[in-house]
Amino acid sequence: MATLDTLAPLTTYDLLALGQRFGIDYRFPEAPDRPPSPYVARGRVMDIEITPALRVTHSDLDVLHAYASTSRRTAPWFLSVVLEGCIHVGLGHQSFQLQAGDAFSAHFNQQTRLEVFQPAPQRLSTLNVSILDGLEPLSSSPVNVAPPATPVLHTWQVPPLLRHSLETALASNWPAERLCLLWQGLAFQLLAHGLPAAGLEPGDKNTQEGLPPDLSHRDHQRLELLRKQLEHYPNQNYRLEQLARNAAMSPSSLRTKFQRCYGCSIFDYLRRCRLTQAQAYLRKGYSVQQTAHACGYRHASNFATAYKRAFGVTPHEVFKYR
Repeated sequence: MATLDTLAPLTTYDLLALGQRFGIDYRFPEAPDRPPSPYVARGRVMDIEITPALRVTHSDLDVLHAYASTSRRTAPWFLSVVLEGCIHVGLGHQSFQLQAGDAFSAHFNQQTRLEVFQPAPQRLSTLNVSILDGLEPLSSSPVNVAPPATPVLHTWQVPPLLRHSLETALASNWPAERLCLLWQGLAFQLLAHGLPAAGLEPGDKNTQEGLPPDLSHRDHQRLELLRKQLEHYPNQNYRLEQLARNAAMSPSSLRTKFQRCYGCSIFDYLRRCRLTQAQAYLRKGYSVQQTAHACGYRHASNFATAYKRAFGVTPHEVFKYR
């Protein structure tokens, strides 16, 4: 069990060292063109290796300067619980803001990377469970926890009793051997609650491909065509009724099936596509007004609000420090 000193200042160099150890790239978007403040946060990071394939990491920090992280490795499964504060998490075109009591479960790889943004200033307490790549994870487990064929980002809420158990365990002062046993049990509870159904048991062909079991192959093909249209042409003015006609579905059916297939609503996905396109335009030197119009926003103020909510920085800051 490795722990940084309680209330010790956490510098950019500490984060970069942790990133080297766990395969994470850290960025400090508040100052993209100059060295950031050496003190990013102060607090405690605890890491427990339960087995060679399973580890638990707890961070309890006062975040002084915002920072972002991007995974560099493949992870069969990674679970994160927010106990206090808030984070923004993204995978592919999915993006969510999570607050205390929320959690996410993710399977990602080197092509589709997990991105997490920690705003500042705030008190942030998170608990992560990692199943490591390249090992036989949880071989004694009575269930199959093999990852799906494609990346997955699944959000969920922690049951109050489980959250209380986590907080009680974090406050305990047990010897290391007992703590390891305690966290092994809690890690299995988190996996039981947090893994999508397809990650816990074998299913039919659709389930094994990461699709909901009630979604037909034809429906998936139609949804994929629609998703690619939104991805490649996000600046167009879309209406739900027209999208539903194109997919040969009713509007309510399209809403439901898109949500089940991709974990977000159609227009949340469209917003993410527009903002991803906006990042590229800003880095090329487009003004904020030009970028807003090019990405389908009628008003630059609405664009700026959406951009700040998604990425934690304003488009003006990206344009200024490009």
